[in-house]
Amino acid sequence: MSQITLTNAQLAYGHWRLLDQAHFSLRARDRVGLIGRNGSGKTSLLKVLAGAEKLDDGEVQWQKGLLIATVAQEPELVAEDTIAMAVARGLQHIQRLLHAYSNPGDDADLGALHNEIDALDGWGWERRVDDVLERLGLDGARAIHSLSGGLRKRVALAQALVQRPDVMLLDEPTNHLDLESIYWLEDVLLAFEGSFITISHDRDFLDRVTSQIVELDRGKLTAYPGNYSQYQALKEEQLRQEAVLNAKADKLLAQEEIWIRKGVEARRTRSQSRIARLQALRQQRQERREVVGRARMEISQGGASGKIVAELDRVSLSFNQEGGALAVVDDLSVTILRGDKVGLIGRNGCGKTSLLKLILGDLKPTLGTARLGAQLDVAYFDQMREHLDPDATLEDTISPGSEWIEVNGRRTHVKSYLGDFLFSPARGLSPVRSLSGGERNRLLLARLFARPANVLVLDEPTNDLDVETLELLEQLLQEFKGTVFLVSHDRRFLSNVVTNTLVNEGPGQWCEYEGNVEDWLTQSARRRELSSSSAKDTSVKISKAQTEHAKDEPSRTGRKKLSYKEQRELETLPVTLASLESEQEQLELKLSDPGIYSDDPKLAADMASRLMAVEAEWMEAMERLEALSGS
Repeated sequence: MSQITLTNAQLAYGHWRLLDQAHFSLRARDRVGLIGRNGSGKTSLLKVLAGAEKLDDGEVQWQKGLLIATVAQEPELVAEDTIAMAVARGLQHIQRLLHAYSNPGDDADLGALHNEIDALDGWGWERRVDDVLERLGLDGARAIHSLSGGLRKRVALAQALVQRPDVMLLDEPTNHLDLESIYWLEDVLLAFEGSFITISHDRDFLDRVTSQIVELDRGKLTAYPGNYSQYQALKEEQLRQEAVLNAKADKLLAQEEIWIRKGVEARRTRSQSRIARLQALRQQRQERREVVGRARMEISQGGASGKIVAELDRVSLSFNQEGGALAVVDDLSVTILRGDKVGLIGRNGCGKTSLLKLILGDLKPTLGTARLGAQLDVAYFDQMREHLDPDATLEDTISPGSEWIEVNGRRTHVKSYLGDFLFSPARGLSPVRSLSGGERNRLLLARLFARPANVLVLDEPTNDLDVETLELLEQLLQEFKGTVFLVSHDRRFLSNVVTNTLVNEGPGQWCEYEGNVEDWLTQSARRRELSSSSAKDTSVKISKAQTEHAKDEPSRTGRKKLSYKEQRELETLPVTLASLESEQEQLELKLSDPGIYSDDPKLAADMASRLMAVEAEWMEAMERLEALSGS
């Protein structure tokens, strides 16, 4: 039996039809992933299903006694509440019944109130709150205003779960959650005994928790059995068939239009029926809603940076706070080279943004040395979209004071450029505040990619973006020849883009792993496994190590001996490295003076070329030193 049924649903904002004769049915234990392009109406659909918004036409039917709980994309919590108070607000209907039972009026039916409270298991509502807090790992005494975005999401979920709903409606539940919290959320939803519908663009999340994908496309709702990966295969075949049918319909319409222009004998019955068919074909073509195209993004490539983008040597960073210093980075050494695509992974609040600022020279280390490379053109993508003026138009946001913009040497009209990011020409003069979350992200990407850069810093760029735009962004970043620093909790997006990861493994403890997210998970699991084995068999391993050392001693003493020439080279390499480092510092100092570029541009260009050559020579010398030292 269906818990919620949607029939012939019609919903429009202005001339834009969000729901157009849409049908949908939710059954018990369904686990639905709701997907669709940004602005297609997914959030509005959830509001309709929750009863918070009315349809223009059509019908929504709910099973009698159905309890629905909603987790909004941006939870609305009272800042002055504690977590326990906020969760208890999910049981306000029970608290009102208890108040009426304790303070009955003259006409109160205490028997009916008692039975209703019994049916809702309302007598022990405080225990229910405590149980949910314990299960979700929340400290009930903490104030809401002190919580991060991820913890606020946990509180909103607890507020929904404490109601023991039959159906949960979740709008982008993974936004602002770190990887650990996403894994936790997946486990919570898999253990949930009711039905749920979740809007999400996190493909791995959808793959794990859903048993059905429902797509909102051009006002229609289409259900696909299975998870997101299975949906992709089915959708590809459906689009292929749709393209064939549309092509046949267009061909037939073109043929009939040619026929009608040749003239018609109006008295003939057959001609009259053919005219009627032509009119029907015209109407169908007019009402057809085409598949929304893909954005056409292009990153404006800046000039090449130096080979070394950043080098940290035993760097530490801490901030003073009440109760002592807070360590954000502790004894980290890492070298970032041109072309590296680095993913920063860690819990919310662990210091990812601070580490980025340290790498890019915006923060000075408490201990150690941090060296920034030369000729860096850095472009930032801001997670909170603070750099967007809500009152500015889209055109002014992209190209203030000009109708033209230049990307990779090509001059393009700003309306055409916005069209590449799926903004119609009519919206170019709309204010930023009129955009949805996903559209603001697209606008921010449009502005980011218009600026020539060789270093991109992307802080949670995937929030609110639809899957098609995500996949295009992945492709662009893979092809980008510069350096990328990426903070994201979208596992598949990270895995498809990054070449190495910096992972927070405790307060101030950062570890570098080669490869993507899957490589990190494999390597870290192996490290924990080896650490566990080492703790169990310490004495055996020490004994074995001593034995192996004794066996290896002859081979150590008998290793390849350096030639006289190699020995002399090994002795001179430290001097060579010191000389190159000194020259590098002098060149960087001279190039940091803005005047040199206007006074003597040729000299500036020669210095920049020499700096790149020096960095290349330094890397070669370091590699040779390591090779000779290990001989």
